[in-house]
Amino acid sequence: MQPDFSENIQSQGGINMKCPYCGFEDSKVVDSRPTDEGERIRRRRECMNCSKRFTTYEIVETTPIMVIKRDNSREPFSREKLTNGVLRACEKRPISLDQIEEIIDKVESRIYGSIEREISSRQVGEYTMEYLKNLDEVAYVRFASVYKQFRDIHSFMTELEELINEK
Repeated sequence: MQPDFSENIQSQGGINMKCPYCGFEDSKVVDSRPTDEGERIRRRRECMNCSKRFTTYEIVETTPIMVIKRDNSREPFSREKLTNGVLRACEKRPISLDQIEEIIDKVESRIYGSIEREISSRQVGEYTMEYLKNLDEVAYVRFASVYKQFRDIHSFMTELEELINEK
């Protein structure tokens, strides 16, 4: 049985969320729903001061997933870092923030759904490119150009040719 996440946390004296727009510390929950098979709760909130809406997530705190970088150093997986990379790739493209959040949710779900506690940055990039490729080819190429570190125009053209041949 799915728990009911529709209650207004504020009315129960719960969590105060600071508005990212005006800094006011009181908001009301206008929509709540479970995501990732119920492991996270997505809440749409409305600031009681400026009336702007923003999204928050509640997640169960778990052992962090470590990302193995190219130089073999390790750092905890950062949803924020992944989001920033996808936002840069999608800049000035007809892609909504909801679509970007959906991609990040899918990548994060695959990462945390694994039994492994470590993942290579290469695998994180592959997951992300897979979803971007299906959404917007320009955003995909932008993300791939940073992720794959194209050294010259020939490697860039090779990637473009592969993309064209897939169609």
